[in-house]
Amino acid sequence: MGKTRIVKKEDSAEARKAANAASKKRVDVGILNIQSTFNNTKIVLADPKGNTLTWSSSGSLGFKGAKKGTPFAAAKIAEVLADKAIAMGMKEVSVVVKGVGSGRESAIRTFISKGITISAIKDATPVPHNGCKPKKPRRV
Repeated sequence: MGKTRIVKKEDSAEARKAANAASKKRVDVGILNIQSTFNNTKIVLADPKGNTLTWSSSGSLGFKGAKKGTPFAAAKIAEVLADKAIAMGMKEVSVVVKGVGSGRESAIRTFISKGITISAIKDATPVPHNGCKPKKPRRV
């Protein structure tokens, strides 16, 4: 009576090509930049020169709202990036942490648990020292 629905299966070659796109570049040592705010966590994996290899954020993994800033979301992001790093052949990473969010530590712990050695941890959180001059009070 109705139209029959035809479902095409994805080409396995295309699926493999997407998975291997990140693993084509072979890198032994890298830099892991973690930006952790109260609302979100972003992690960037770069080579020693600073060129981005792969990145992820809690929003890109499907977390929404207040859940993006949680340590659990940061651990999931780090898990995804650690798998990509292992596929690239990465063994050692130096970490640069920026921000005061709750996902800083859990992301680092996840990388350690995946078997990637952490050579250094640097805290590059911007700290204001006195800041700008405040606005004058409004006269009415």
